[in-house]
Amino acid sequence: MKKLLLYTGLISFSIFNAQSINLEEFATGFTAPVEITHANDSRVFVVQQNGIIKIVQPNGIVNSSNFLNISSKITYGGERGLLGLAFHPQYAVNGYFFVYYNDTSGNITVARYTRSSNPDVADAATEKIILNQPKPFSNHNGGSIHFAPDGYLWIVTGDGGSGGDPNNNGQNKNSLLGKLLRLDINSTGPYNIPPGNPFVGTDGAYEVWAYGLRNAWKFNFDTVSGNVMIADVGQENIEEINKMPITQAGINYGWRCYEGNDPYNTSGCAAQSTMTFPVAVYDHSGGKCSITGGYVYRGTQYPALQGKYIFADYCSTQIGIMNSDNSITWSAAFSGNNFSTFGINSQNELFVAAVNNGKIFRVTTSTLGTNENGLSSQIKVHPNPASKKVFIEGIKDKNTTVDITNPEGRKVLVNAKIESDNSLNISGIPAGVYFLHLNSENQKSYSKKLIIK
Repeated sequence: MKKLLLYTGLISFSIFNAQSINLEEFATGFTAPVEITHANDSRVFVVQQNGIIKIVQPNGIVNSSNFLNISSKITYGGERGLLGLAFHPQYAVNGYFFVYYNDTSGNITVARYTRSSNPDVADAATEKIILNQPKPFSNHNGGSIHFAPDGYLWIVTGDGGSGGDPNNNGQNKNSLLGKLLRLDINSTGPYNIPPGNPFVGTDGAYEVWAYGLRNAWKFNFDTVSGNVMIADVGQENIEEINKMPITQAGINYGWRCYEGNDPYNTSGCAAQSTMTFPVAVYDHSGGKCSITGGYVYRGTQYPALQGKYIFADYCSTQIGIMNSDNSITWSAAFSGNNFSTFGINSQNELFVAAVNNGKIFRVTTSTLGTNENGLSSQIKVHPNPASKKVFIEGIKDKNTTVDITNPEGRKVLVNAKIESDNSLNISGIPAGVYFLHLNSENQKSYSKKLIIK
């Protein structure tokens, strides 16, 4: 969704520092896990879509008693259910935590609860409704909620559902659907409007911090870089990752005008220059279908992951790594695991959950040698922009093939071989912006923007 940056000169491909994502089983037996978080202590909290929150101890043992069970309050099925959980910054003192769910009418609901005298059990009778938002269709519910460093509760909502956002909620600044909301919940009423919300006194809903989202799944904050990271699920063939400063208000992420970087329905849209495009996108080739947003790794156990945004694709069962230059590297498939959410513990170590089998995994890595990786740790593609030929240097796996796709995800070059002089013939491809994908036999892959002139 937004301006494509034109790169010149050499593009250096850092193939994930020759690292490999590994998964270690941490806990099992969950029903449709959709969120993992912590309360600034050693416990991990797992949100089940069926309305139950469970606690996992550091050794992977799941408490026999539920932390919270609100299954009677929710609509569970499809994309609906209990979807989000956030602990108040002063949880240790006030015991407040917040959940995001679809109520029995299907409305998006954000509610506050309070823990009981037992720190491992919440008081289900303490519900205070913060927000109740009707929506026209059952899908596209969003669901992530987090407290930002500013102390306010940030909430992401889906565009209301169906296909193509028929009501154009994403671009309607007066609708709370398809938005990133920012609320002050430290109030006697449901909430107050924080100072600095961009549409106070103007032409939009006061709760809105940013707009133009389709169905962000998920978002969170990288406080080291000061960015909000949003993974937005595409309509037809493009998945996107947005990265913007936490302090920047009023951003239009472009949906439904754009899907990724490509026009989708520009009728009545504002100028393209007013919109903010994703820093990275990928198409649905290789069985991919839907992005599951993750975290920028800020733990200490795996230094090679430091600063990289780790996410997944739901259908291909691959984990993606967005590097510091916003390029994407893909792991091999973890077959049988439809990844629904990532989460961190209080030490910022990373976990991922599979919604289909109820398993929680630790995300780890191990160093691989160049021969194991198949792709060298320093690939260069030049020139860029290019015409007629582009040279790809540093490939060690001679069986590596190249695909090139346009921004709509359509392949314009498929399984092309790199010539002995390291060149790739692109003379038949029209001028424009594309994505170059390198694929090796061990299922490692790598993607980068390529400008053809």
